[in-house]
Amino acid sequence: MDHMFTLTGTTLTVHLPSEVDHHSTELLQRETDQLIQSRNIRCILFDFGDTVFMDSSGIGAVLGRYKRMCERDGDITLYGMNRRTRKLLEMAGVGKL
Repeated sequence: MDHMFTLTGTTLTVHLPSEVDHHSTELLQRETDQLIQSRNIRCILFDFGDTVFMDSSGIGAVLGRYKRMCERDGDITLYGMNRRTRKLLEMAGVGKL
């Protein structure tokens, strides 16, 4: 898996892989959820800087982490998206969150 995590206090930065698809999201979700619990994460920053492809599994992974953070009164931020990824997330309604 070519994603990576950076912890700064209670903020978790998730550096997403070049392809955020069904192959990468299962492990990504499991590891992120484990860190949320074990490190009392209050904010997740999703870094899309290296992402060139994302399918519905990726949208589900982002939305699932959003719901987890809402349960904890936390926040998420998305950044570094290319035009295609931004449009896909907007069509999925993520921009309204």
